[in-house]
Amino acid sequence: MPIEANKVVTMNFTLTDETGNVLDSTDAGGPFSYISGTGMVLPKLEEAVSGMIIGTKKQLKLEAKDGYGEYNDDAVQAVGKENFPEDFILEAGMEYMASNPDGVQMPFIITNVENETVTVDFNHPLAGKGLNFDLELLDVRDATAEELAHGHVHGAGGHHHH
Repeated sequence: MPIEANKVVTMNFTLTDETGNVLDSTDAGGPFSYISGTGMVLPKLEEAVSGMIIGTKKQLKLEAKDGYGEYNDDAVQAVGKENFPEDFILEAGMEYMASNPDGVQMPFIITNVENETVTVDFNHPLAGKGLNFDLELLDVRDATAEELAHGHVHGAGGHHHH
């Protein structure tokens, strides 16, 4: 029976790329929780988890288009250093956040710095990569009114207010 919307889904996972490199895992930080039906996780991942029974494990392989999309060369841009605040560290590998004209947050990574030009890449770091998930569904419960209002899970595996 599919998991309905507005449920807190708690799971363990290990995410690897096509060559078996571990990209992310709940092994160190404990289980991961999200609210179903809110777009917090990849749609194909949520679809796969939705069909699981608590206590079961599953492997899921996603093509790049079903993960973080195909790599888009147009998302790589060369911009002048003058477009960055003076206190920015302009080195390859640095990750920052920009806002588009509509205020939407757009993460990017600096891929190259030469003279007065900085090359930035707005592709998701996992764009163009096939993804492999080892999943274990641990629990499903109703989300609280507070969790729904805040848009995230509170407590173990979720967000903690301090």
